[in-house]
Order: sequence, then structure tokens, then C-alpha cells
Amino acid sequence: MSRKIPKDAFSYYVALGPGRSYQKVAEHFSTDKRTVTRHAVKERWAARLDEAERKVSEESEDDAVVILREMNARHLKIAKALQGKALEALRGLPIERAGDVIKALELGVKQERLINGEPSERGELSIEEITKREISRWLVFDGDDEDAA
Repeated sequence: MSRKIPKDAFSYYVALGPGRSYQKVAEHFSTDKRTVTRHAVKERWAARLDEAERKVSEESEDDAVVILREMNARHLKIAKALQGKALEALRGLPIERAGDVIKALELGVKQERLINGEPSERGELSIEEITKREISRWLVFDGDDEDAA
């Protein structure tokens, strides 16, 4: 039963996944396990498999970094849009009726800080205090001040 195995035997071995074995390769190619083992040693299957798995792992990590960057960019745009809408709404509301808008603005600020790696809360100033300070600054803005832009 000792038949030669084809050159693509390594690819078949890799494709078997975690349950791979020389015995399964031997059965697939109608040969015995010793023939597959000799072939595997000669062609360094174990080292090649380790290298292939390392490359896949690195590529997966690189992909994950790209996906996280894209997600952060999307979330940052959403946070900034939320802040913009909240500020627009604040300009037309009396401060007594601005509670929901302030919450939306606070959420936008908090998300922006988190995405940019900043703490979302500080010991000395709460988000609420920062938000109120920023709201006051924006409500005073009359549109003519070039420094405020």
C-alpha cells in the first residue's frame, strides 16, 4: 500500500484543521502512515505549519487593529454629530428645559473622550460640571468671535 503522495499533501494536511493527523493524510491518499511521516519530515511539515499559523495570527491581529481604528473613527463621528445636534438644540431652548439635551451632549463628550483615550471622568471635575461649563461657553458665543472657532 506504500504509494507516493502528491506534492499538495501538505496543503491537504493543513486544511484538515485542528484534528489533522498523518494517519488521515495516509487514508486520503491511499498510502501508509510511515510514507506520510517520511514525506512530512523531509518537507518540514511541522515547521511550515507553525510558520503558517504564526502568519495567520499576525494577519488576524493586523486586521483587528484596522477594524478597531475604523470603529473608533465611526464612533468619534457619531459622538461629534451628537454634540453638534445637542449644541444646536441648546441655542433654542431656555436652560430650564435643556435637561435631555444636556444628557445627549454629556454622552457625546464622554464617548469622544473614551475613544481618544482620555478618562471619561475626573476626580476634581465631573462630566456634568465640564458639560455645564462648555454649555455656558457656547451659549455666550454670538458667532462674531473668530477665536471661538
